[in-house]
Amino acid sequence: MSTATMPLAGPGTRPRYGSMSNDRKWAMRWSYFFLSLFVVFFLTPPIYMFITSLKTSAEISAATNPWWVFNPTLDNYKELLTSNTYLIFFRNSAIVSIFVVTITMIISVPAAFALARMKFWGSATLATGVFLTYLVPDTLLFIPLFKMFATFHEWTGIQLINRWWVLLVIYPTLTVPFCTWIMIGYFASIPKELDEAALMDGANYRQILFRVFIPVALPGLIAATIFAFTVSWAQFLYPLAFTTSADQLVLPVGIITTLIKGDVFNWGQIMTGALLGAAPPLIIYAFLMDYYIAGLTAGATKG
Repeated sequence: MSTATMPLAGPGTRPRYGSMSNDRKWAMRWSYFFLSLFVVFFLTPPIYMFITSLKTSAEISAATNPWWVFNPTLDNYKELLTSNTYLIFFRNSAIVSIFVVTITMIISVPAAFALARMKFWGSATLATGVFLTYLVPDTLLFIPLFKMFATFHEWTGIQLINRWWVLLVIYPTLTVPFCTWIMIGYFASIPKELDEAALMDGANYRQILFRVFIPVALPGLIAATIFAFTVSWAQFLYPLAFTTSADQLVLPVGIITTLIKGDVFNWGQIMTGALLGAAPPLIIYAFLMDYYIAGLTAGATKG
């Protein structure tokens, strides 16, 4: 009975992969091509803003080359960073964002845990309804909310409009539904053996949430935190409608209302204020994205 033998590759031969190698090369080329388009498309506005922030008002009015600075200056940065009005805007935005993130996580994490793991009648429908509330645009909500706060003032005499802390009530209507939906997905992906083992060891649901689910679902917590902070920091319509006084404004609205006077646009300081306002979210993304990616690659049952 004969046996077939396969020829072994000698030291001078190389394995042949056929068309897979060529397909990989073309895939990489197309990937780099679209990545280059993405970089150019999304980095052009901030680069233009940075260049404009280094120009004087006279150079901007002269309509010279918009991509070149002939006399670079930091006066725009100095004027904003030493302006009490701008610092008030920045302080209001920071306070509102921190409180909104805290309120959002306090509400969304237990809600997501209940909807994902504590199954009850109508939990799936309620979870879908929570997400659908996020799809309602704020352009439709701010008018009824404004009317509600005005009616509340008429009944109780408590003024809610034109107070920065009213945003602590309004912003969670945007952040809580979506963050709850994010956390539902992460909690649902955790193996049921973890909470079953915890229940067998005598843990209650509160202990399961804080000692099992929150450590395992850290990527979801970070994603929800980033989303809540970004929304509360960059929201424009609600503070524009509910705050008017200079000492109650947050950064996005304050920059527009104070640096645009009639038909006069102080483009240098507008670009500078926008860049400084974009710095905190960028810093948060830079520090938290590593933890986010690391959390995605960590196994829930590892070890």
